[in-house]
Amino acid sequence: MKIKYGMILAAGLGKRMQPITLETPKPLIKIGDKNLLARAIELLIEREVEEIVINLHYLPDQIKNFINNKKYKVSITFSDECDTLLDTGGGILKATKSFKEKAFIVINPDTVWNKNYSNEIKNLENLYFKEKKPFLLLVNKNLSFDSSFKGDFNLVNNKVSRDNNNQFIFTGAQILDQNVFSNTKKKIFSMNEIWDYLIKKKSLLGLKSNHKFYHLNTKKIYDKIIKLNIID
Repeated sequence: MKIKYGMILAAGLGKRMQPITLETPKPLIKIGDKNLLARAIELLIEREVEEIVINLHYLPDQIKNFINNKKYKVSITFSDECDTLLDTGGGILKATKSFKEKAFIVINPDTVWNKNYSNEIKNLENLYFKEKKPFLLLVNKNLSFDSSFKGDFNLVNNKVSRDNNNQFIFTGAQILDQNVFSNTKKKIFSMNEIWDYLIKKKSLLGLKSNHKFYHLNTKKIYDKIIKLNIID
């Protein structure tokens, strides 16, 4: 089975990436010969996703122009948050309503995605269809290029938990459906609220990534990653 729908979170302000983001939205920052948004789109296309929605808030016309000029061979639409930023949870809820009960892949382009992640996303899909529960792609913080991450979750036998000490970082890839939002009436909220609720129900599962994790968290980390001269 294949997941045909995808969502990319591209509405953030990117304040920690200033001064670059004063004129360029964070998803359009280049690492190697591709910007972050292109990397996320290409990963979804590699997984044969047919419809992608991208939420927009900050410098939206630049992102729209980039998409229109690239002419990707996949349907790409936009979810407008220009008046009000909805946070991660609210943004995903609004953008994916047309998918209804169908599963979708959510990608955060802050991670430096490449084709090496395709098999892990495939495994994430297979596990989702087997378990019928939301899945996160996590990575041990020892694999993070940025050593400042304290960890978001723990992972044992594919079960996700949060504890006082957490060893795993959320990579920015997850598989959901609209049912995860059935118990919230909020419009503006973080995905952390949804994850915590699912953890209490023991309904949040995870898969361990084995790739080195590069994430554009700050301008300082960006400067270090650029020096690596990453080539896909």
